[in-house]
Amino acid sequence: MNAPATPPTRTAPGGLPLIGHGLQLARNPLPFIKSLRDHGPVVRIRIGPTPAYVVTDPALTRKVLVTDAAHYAKGGKIIDALRVFFGDGLATIADGDAHLRNRRLMQPMFNKAHIADRGDAMIEQVAATVGAWPEARPRDVYQDMNEVTLAAFLVALFGADLPQHLAGEFTALMPEIMKGTIRQTILPPWATRLPLPANRAHAQRVARLRALIDQAIDHRAGRAAAPSADADAGGAAAAAEAGCPHAAAARQQQTGLFDTLLTAEDPLTRQQLQDEAITLLTGAIETTGTTLAWTLYEITRHPPVEQRLREELATVCADRPLAYDDLEHLPYARRVLQEAIRKYGPAWLVTRTATRDLDLGGHLVPEGADVVWSPYLHQHDPDVFTDPDSFDPDRWTNGNGPATRGSFLAFGDGRRKCIGENFAWAELQIILATILRTWPSFRLTSRVPRPQAVVTVKPDRMTMEFHRQPAPDRRTGDEPAGIAADQEPGPGTRPSPSTG
Repeated sequence: MNAPATPPTRTAPGGLPLIGHGLQLARNPLPFIKSLRDHGPVVRIRIGPTPAYVVTDPALTRKVLVTDAAHYAKGGKIIDALRVFFGDGLATIADGDAHLRNRRLMQPMFNKAHIADRGDAMIEQVAATVGAWPEARPRDVYQDMNEVTLAAFLVALFGADLPQHLAGEFTALMPEIMKGTIRQTILPPWATRLPLPANRAHAQRVARLRALIDQAIDHRAGRAAAPSADADAGGAAAAAEAGCPHAAAARQQQTGLFDTLLTAEDPLTRQQLQDEAITLLTGAIETTGTTLAWTLYEITRHPPVEQRLREELATVCADRPLAYDDLEHLPYARRVLQEAIRKYGPAWLVTRTATRDLDLGGHLVPEGADVVWSPYLHQHDPDVFTDPDSFDPDRWTNGNGPATRGSFLAFGDGRRKCIGENFAWAELQIILATILRTWPSFRLTSRVPRPQAVVTVKPDRMTMEFHRQPAPDRRTGDEPAGIAADQEPGPGTRPSPSTG
């Protein structure tokens, strides 16, 4: 008997000459990517004239990322564009010995013990940043979340004693660099090489960022190499630490995660250190900041969620300040954050490159083709997540997690899974808890934000006011004028750039 015929790989409808499905990816990226599930487990699209293969079945995505990962190399148009900015950082470096070596070197930076050592310094930094916001003035929440995540991460990465002028310039520079990087990913490669003012400005900002990172590295290296001040001061410090564990903890807070790389037996070159720092800073801002902005938005829409969060914090902390050890006792806050990550991405489109002709679930993927997988698509699968467009933190209660594990891919999977996942969870919880502790109430002052699929799924516009006094009991549905409590943001309702 003959073997059953291999099912043909369907091409998504709506492609146009020359630009393929580029118009749909630009105008309605999120509805378009979700619609591909209706056309099979592997669907061919065209990005310009180039075909790409979108995997809509989570079991096949696991083959790409885990089981057959050796045949699906880190690459594709998005990665190639980001590599211009990141260099050979951990997120963009090609598979092979260099990737494995760098990952082994960096892994200790992100173990729970190292993160915990910097936790209280991060809390202090976040509290200072959030507490400085003026009351009752509309604020750009997405920008605020990016700034507070950057401030916290700089403390964790380079230590609590990073010179203030360096921290300030990082904070001013990174948002503009992110805009330029996004622009670079959506333009054709030839356009990014033209001597246009925007291209020159972006190159100058990246060069300045690398110079700042050099200064931060030199600062850390100098601190690591210098004696305590002199032998007597060093001996006094050691004696103080022996008698007071708080003194040892305070000195530990001055170090940064980056010290792990600077003191490694097999150190990275200066260029590699720059690449890794840029990769870490960008990841810390874009994904974490986006998640927090959407989390605050959902809290304003769901008063019972806000009430449970505040009650959990009050039970754990009472009247004292938040401490790092409190995070493990805030399970509901973790579920709220996980649901925001599920609903909004944060990444929506990721690519790999087939290293040879491959059979993927009976579909032929030719050598060199882009293979696309979408955390957003998988995390909105109605067969896995009931009513996927709703915000329901309780879907992550004990017992529900394992059934969704293969479709919750916000941190990737396999050997290229995000190395900073533990850190991301800690930073997210610290910032959310600190905002709730600092501001008894906040409300949305802009219209309902629309998701924009750029590198992450970011809000197009979101402003809020923060108040020192508790709000009236909003469980009765008392919402700001013009903002309905059950109004959902409309995905892809305005043109937005695509990373495709």
